[in-house]
Amino acid sequence: MRCVIAGGGTGGHLFPGIAVAEAFVEREAGNEVLFIGTERGIEARVLAGGRFPLKMIPAMPIKGRSSMGKLKALWNLPKAVSKAFSILKDFRPQIVLGVGGYASGPALVAAFFLGTKRAIHEQNVIPGMTNRILKWLSHRIFISFKETERFFPKEKTVVTGNPIRSEIAARLLERTERGEGGERFTLLIFGGSAGAHRINEAMMEALDHLQEMKNSVKIIHQTGREDVDFVSGRYMEKGFDALVRPFFEDMATNYRMADLIICRSGASTIAELAVGGKAAILIPYPYAAHGHQLLNAKKLSDVGAARMIRDEELDGSKLALAILHLYVHREELRSMEEAIQKVGQPKAAQEIVEQCYKLLERME
Repeated sequence: MRCVIAGGGTGGHLFPGIAVAEAFVEREAGNEVLFIGTERGIEARVLAGGRFPLKMIPAMPIKGRSSMGKLKALWNLPKAVSKAFSILKDFRPQIVLGVGGYASGPALVAAFFLGTKRAIHEQNVIPGMTNRILKWLSHRIFISFKETERFFPKEKTVVTGNPIRSEIAARLLERTERGEGGERFTLLIFGGSAGAHRINEAMMEALDHLQEMKNSVKIIHQTGREDVDFVSGRYMEKGFDALVRPFFEDMATNYRMADLIICRSGASTIAELAVGGKAAILIPYPYAAHGHQLLNAKKLSDVGAARMIRDEELDGSKLALAILHLYVHREELRSMEEAIQKVGQPKAAQEIVEQCYKLLERME
């Protein structure tokens, strides 16, 4: 069988798509997956020369653009659909899965004209604009959160969770009773693949308030390229044992070592925390579309599965207090780990693949 996965732009859209692709080729020998994306999206870098081929279409974003930018994107839309149509006609997939982002729209429209089976996956609590439109063209809709059901036709919608890559899922599921960072309490701090300057600054301010735990804590900090020298220099100046990198390729190992994680609350991060059963202080990115990071963090904090500090309220003192509280009150840390595990759906990718197979069997 052949499957096209369309979309990307950001890691939050692309990486769940890669997880589904992995599950699809593992499901049956001879299965093939082709990605459709754009040159400006993260997929152009991540998939370059990798396991899955990528075809480009000239799709452009509409949301958040100037009036002229929106007109240009709309003018370009027929060209993107035409290119997607040509790619699908050559590859002849049995199903096209849209994972969000502006490349998925033209690909699903092209699949509609060709009569190819169509599905979409929504990672966040509040659907993006693309998936709100594509729900009318889709035979099946996969969602990460039950709360998202109200936005989609019930008869088409399946709650699967948000897929995470098989390597990360396997490593996270091998969790132990505590972090594997040794006897010392291990903090993992990151703000996404590019880092988060606000989190980096707040953590540097927090160091003055964390002096009492300096000799009993190990810190792993992904800063992004811009802040690596500033952050590593401050840790050295304050006498903390910290491993600082602009980017870590092996995040699964860092997750396993961590006793407490400080991070944003994108859908993929939430899925990884849940599968790994990791306690976290979540700092939602305030400019995420539809405020979805705030909704993700609030959902977990409301059930005691995480702590939340809003970005606009973030400072070194508040962050240090939250860290110290959980460092002292380990029973609360363990309670958070137990609560977040209940949200985890490690087989989300496999469930999506099985649902696609069922859809194709039913409609043959």
